[in-house]
Amino acid sequence: MDGCADLEIPGVVFAGLRDAHVHLGLVDAHALFAGGLAVVHDLGSPPSVLEPFADAAVRVGLPEVSFAGQFLTAPGGYPTDRSWAAAGSVCVVDGPQEAASAVDAQIRAGASFVKVMLNSVAGPVFVDATLDALVGAAHAVGLPVVAHAEGQGQAARAFESGVDRLAHTPWTERLPDELLAAMASSMRWISTLDIHGRGSEFDVATDNLRRFRAGGGVVTYGTDQGNGPQPVGLNPRELDALLDAGLDRAAVLESITIPWPSGTSTRLAWTPGTPPADERHWAAWLASTRNLDPGQIKEQFG
Repeated sequence: MDGCADLEIPGVVFAGLRDAHVHLGLVDAHALFAGGLAVVHDLGSPPSVLEPFADAAVRVGLPEVSFAGQFLTAPGGYPTDRSWAAAGSVCVVDGPQEAASAVDAQIRAGASFVKVMLNSVAGPVFVDATLDALVGAAHAVGLPVVAHAEGQGQAARAFESGVDRLAHTPWTERLPDELLAAMASSMRWISTLDIHGRGSEFDVATDNLRRFRAGGGVVTYGTDQGNGPQPVGLNPRELDALLDAGLDRAAVLESITIPWPSGTSTRLAWTPGTPPADERHWAAWLASTRNLDPGQIKEQFG
């Protein structure tokens, strides 16, 4: 930031902030950026939506985007019957022999990771051989695998197959402590607690996340933007939920912040004022963060 060293910027400057679970086919990317997000990870959208973001070059008024590409699911599996799943957003994988080609299709579209659907509540899920083949094909080319795990035993199946990230904190069952300890050594969970509102599913998810985190598990802030009525951009309710799950402020910031300048984002985030002492006000304060282009700092604050 040459020429800006002597400037005083009121408030707090962070590295760019990230939401690790959005759907750009269901929410406006410009609104996400205006809402304080410098980087987003799309976890399921059709190629027609994702194509403009395949180029990693920074665009004015848009977040930097990494994406999984299509939802990889079993025949008849979730979300093939959902009205919100736009044409072309789902890739059906009918057996292990189709795994490599399904993963290759996402790579050719520019994917940085792949997403497998393990929702036994909503329909059929992959048999073990197909799931293992998908994870193996992705790992063979260096791509992490994200899983939507919903239903009895599906989070355990994701872990046992070598899945790297869970797209959601598990909420359909209380996971055993031994499984959580094993997961904490190798998996990353994306939070998405606020999609449940405040009720029994939220309580189960929060309990699982608290114990996963206590065991050393890595938690990443994510909201599933596009899923239900949420604030577009940073979500103070998600930040509150992370605090409820036992993360302190430093851990919440770690979950949402892109390292700078070593990470993918060169953007900065700016929040006016000083951090309030009360945690509830702190979450709302952090959610007021806006992106700050280093090239515009002198113009805005000089």
